[in-house]
Amino acid sequence: MLHYRITLLSLLRIMAEKVRTLFFFDSYFNEFFVRQRQKVKDKIIWTLRLIETQHQIPVEYLKHLEGCDGLYEIRIQHGSDIFRVFCVFDEGKIIVLLNGFQKKSQKTPRNEIDLALKIKQEYENSKRS
Repeated sequence: MLHYRITLLSLLRIMAEKVRTLFFFDSYFNEFFVRQRQKVKDKIIWTLRLIETQHQIPVEYLKHLEGCDGLYEIRIQHGSDIFRVFCVFDEGKIIVLLNGFQKKSQKTPRNEIDLALKIKQEYENSKRS
């Protein structure tokens, strides 16, 4: 029985190892995050940890946006509330978090996508300087 517990603990530790790193560019994500209720913050943190530690991320949590120049959305749901955090991959294992918002309609608002693309450009420009 003791051997089983050690093996299980080892397995849990392996599952919790990071396979990618999250990078928070500027203050955009933080401004979104601090405005949320604690239970929503907890769900956001849970989702971000899942993204950091899972080799294959289910599309229900991370989805590529077609025609949006490498933009992805992290998908968070708490009860009937739906939130999105835009991000991009950098060097394959780094996810750069951009802006977030509460989704209130079926379709992602174009102004939110445009803002994320603008922030993405800011990030790329900051890497060059």
